[in-house]
Amino acid sequence: MASLISCPHCGTRPKEEFYIRGDATPVRPAPLADDEAWHDYVHVRANPRGRIHEHWHHAAGCRRWLVVERDNFTHEVFAVTDAAAQKEGAA
Repeated sequence: MASLISCPHCGTRPKEEFYIRGDATPVRPAPLADDEAWHDYVHVRANPRGRIHEHWHHAAGCRRWLVVERDNFTHEVFAVTDAAAQKEGAA
């Protein structure tokens, strides 16, 4: 059975319509942050097992960026939100 993702704009779609960007939790350092902060942001990432938030792009649909909360071990999807709407809510 194919994995499905419920796009908030297009409805439930097969995961093959999406491209994953990766972890949605890192916070970009300030432009004038030291080299170590930038090195850590670009190159050093945790790789936890379990429930995580990731950026996904709905390339074959609405072309929106989404934040998908899923378990990276079982691949179960818990929630999908529009990345722009989530960013506005955090501001």
